[in-house]
Amino acid sequence: MLSFLQLRGNFRHGDCPVITGNAVLGDPFMARGKITKRSIDALIASSENDILWDDSIRGFGAKRTKSGAVSYVLQFRMGGRESKTRRYTIGSHGSPWSPSTARAEAERLFILVAQGTDPGEAERQRRREAVDLAFDNYADRFVDSCVGKGWKRLAEQGLRLHVKPVLGSKPLPRLVRSDIVTVIDRMPREQIGNIRNVFAVMRRLFRWAVSRGDIDRSPMEGMETPPAVTPRDRWLTDQELARVWLAAPHTHHCFGPIIRLLIVTGQRREEVSSLRWEEVDQVARMWTLPKERAKNGKSNQIPLNDLAVAVLDQVAGAAKWPRAGKLFATARGGAFTGYSKGKDKLVSLVSQDGGEPVPDWRLHDLRRTLATGFQRLGIRFEVTEAVLNHVGGSRAGVAGIYQRHDWKEEKQEALKLWNDHVFSAIQAATTAMRAFPQPVPTSDPTVRQ
Repeated sequence: MLSFLQLRGNFRHGDCPVITGNAVLGDPFMARGKITKRSIDALIASSENDILWDDSIRGFGAKRTKSGAVSYVLQFRMGGRESKTRRYTIGSHGSPWSPSTARAEAERLFILVAQGTDPGEAERQRRREAVDLAFDNYADRFVDSCVGKGWKRLAEQGLRLHVKPVLGSKPLPRLVRSDIVTVIDRMPREQIGNIRNVFAVMRRLFRWAVSRGDIDRSPMEGMETPPAVTPRDRWLTDQELARVWLAAPHTHHCFGPIIRLLIVTGQRREEVSSLRWEEVDQVARMWTLPKERAKNGKSNQIPLNDLAVAVLDQVAGAAKWPRAGKLFATARGGAFTGYSKGKDKLVSLVSQDGGEPVPDWRLHDLRRTLATGFQRLGIRFEVTEAVLNHVGGSRAGVAGIYQRHDWKEEKQEALKLWNDHVFSAIQAATTAMRAFPQPVPTSDPTVRQ
């Protein structure tokens, strides 16, 4: 086999080809010839650090390093003779880059340069799209940027369950409206509220991407928001509420107390299930919900009526409540999440207590039941909103800014009235259920035996 020095003697010395459009940069110390397997083998065997420029494609070359490795390169200018020379590395010799595949790549890059595209910049953009702007990775960064525990949880869950499985790692700049439509179309039609939530999360994600300069326009521009959910008007009657109360202890040691606290406090499911002992004051009989755990980011003080205190006494299992820790933790110490199983068992128990069939209901309906009960008891609307920690209605706009009354005394009185109302319903239901097989725990302090 001829050495590279022998081969170089047969090559024409002169202008070293540099793509510029019409210009060529000269370098009399570089060799030119056909880049083939034979010439690459000779270049590898050489002891010199040389560049062999191809004589058919301007700017295409093979460079040998001190270690003996060979890389294929493309040398070019952007913007004419006055611009700076640039060099782009196609790749190292070896799979997948051989003289033939590197030549084909050089031809492709030559077209890009002729069109005014910098191959190096194009490669950086490609890698950025493949990693940083891949939708699944980008969605995680968006979730991390979300403010508010409720919104962050909604975004994480919606993207994980419904959006990522469809869009995967597709680069953000390449997403089009039809991709968004596919996400929505694959969601169950009956999940109207969930569809609207996922739509809102995606819309905010793309707006965030536009604001950061990662995309120029949102693929959701001009898309109509899915139709609004028809507001639920389900609330439980006094008899239904009492039957649920009595059946709750037979479900799960965490789920039962959670249900009862939902009934007597009217707070949200996650706010109750994540309750910590340091949030409740046994002496003052007050639950202070921190803003970090509130869905709307607003702290709230919920007076604890007799029924609520009785539930907490049972959970504590002692006369004195613990000073810290979770009230409702799993065996492994994690947060309780078995709502679906608990609800199914609760519904089954209520259906077997000898009473009339109970129409379908949800845990959130317990919150509406309290609000409806307050209205029936003649409690002021402002007090109801204060107990529920609503930011709309009487606490919205200018009124919410300047009206700073905490309604503490009014909330205590309202929850006492609600306590007495629920207790009366429980006693009536207990009397009516004596002849049926559903047992009433004799140790239950909320039931008068």
